[in-house]
Amino acid sequence: MEEEIQWIQQVLSGNKDAYARIINKYKNQLYATILRMTKNPQDAQDLVQEAFIKVYHQLDKYDGKGSFSSWIYRVAINHCMDEFRKKRYKMMQVEIHEEKVVNPNNPEVIFLKNEKNRQIERLIATLPEDERIIILLRYVNELSYIEISELVDLPLSNVRNKLHRAKKKMRDTVKCGGGYFHELSNG
Repeated sequence: MEEEIQWIQQVLSGNKDAYARIINKYKNQLYATILRMTKNPQDAQDLVQEAFIKVYHQLDKYDGKGSFSSWIYRVAINHCMDEFRKKRYKMMQVEIHEEKVVNPNNPEVIFLKNEKNRQIERLIATLPEDERIIILLRYVNELSYIEISELVDLPLSNVRNKLHRAKKKMRDTVKCGGGYFHELSNG
């Protein structure tokens, strides 16, 4: 966190190289989050670039009270939500390719992991946008409930309720389809 504060101060003093460090630290995480929101790699790239431009122009507004990562996610997600509203964005389904697993000796394990990930992606895609974002922030980006609450500008109790409802919908969908995930069985 202190390193980020130094980078921010350097950027605000005119050092553009320091901003490159911020981008390098967060670009993959933001891209993964936005890709799961848009389901379109090109749109996700564009939105990430636009979000980083917005972050750059709003960097002086970061007050240091919360974590910088929460702040940068909030700016990026708010930018995406604004774009979705403007364009009445239609979510498109595309296959998200998993990283290649290094262990070629266990093809069954690789297949099962990939199939499970694809099914989870499909389940998440069926959720309403607000619940989908909260699920992604919690389980993909591993943010705390408090960080999510700040990011989406909802009371903590609403975040917990939306997360609970989203997991229940996903469980119900899996049970109706004859599948079962242990991860979804625990409330």
